[in-house]
Amino acid sequence: MKPSRSGNLPINGLSLYHEVYGELGPSGPPPLLLIPGAHMATESMKSWVAAFADKRTVIVFDQQGHGRTPDTSRELSYPAFADDAAALLQALTVERADVMGYSQGGGVALQLALRHPTLVNKLVTLSAAYRRDGWSSSVEAGVEDSGAARWAGTSVEKAFLAHTPDATAFETYLAKMRQFGIDEQNLSDAEMRSIAANTMVIAGDTEDVKPEHTLALFKLRGGGDANASASAGVPAARLVILPTTHVGIFSESAVLAPMVSAFLDDVTPTTPDLF
Repeated sequence: MKPSRSGNLPINGLSLYHEVYGELGPSGPPPLLLIPGAHMATESMKSWVAAFADKRTVIVFDQQGHGRTPDTSRELSYPAFADDAAALLQALTVERADVMGYSQGGGVALQLALRHPTLVNKLVTLSAAYRRDGWSSSVEAGVEDSGAARWAGTSVEKAFLAHTPDATAFETYLAKMRQFGIDEQNLSDAEMRSIAANTMVIAGDTEDVKPEHTLALFKLRGGGDANASASAGVPAARLVILPTTHVGIFSESAVLAPMVSAFLDDVTPTTPDLF
């Protein structure tokens, strides 16, 4: 698929690369903003774009230092990434969007819903954590082992050097990403409950995110109460667990997209006449 528009925009001191698939305007469902994970960029989101673009406009962008958005001297943080996403939506004259983020992008999506609630219609997190202690110990080990040697010859290195052909700058970016991973974010239960947007929580059963953390996220977003869901008609929160891993779930767009679309479109679960 080819974007209807793309390019870099001046956003919060960045030259932020973005792509839009479809037409932005007042008609039709809200556009869907897709936020990639750590070290990922718009190129990695093609299957997800294709899964949704036939029914709604899709927006995707490269976060600071990722893909075709060059790094700057600004430190990396979830709030900053969320503010960048908000500024992008405003630059595109989008008053309200559905938001879906994977891994790091899911954490950014949570921050976006907290910091800019009027911009977020529905929220979908895919393999995301809202607290540092939600990640498994293997993730912390991976953060420590994230130097230049690990990324040599990868698409991550090639994308960065295409706009900033400076090996030292790439090493600086990786060091910032390592510190970003060490710091993580620690949203409180109260902050999680305060998010206004209905939320779908998706994860694998063999995850980098601890299963009990995924369940806690679902409950904090109003899920797990059968009585409340029955009286509301459309549940405030939905939970999807697939038999796969943190990385494997990213390839499940064909399975997950219909579920996500039904959630975004407020399709209520059918109740068979059993008795």
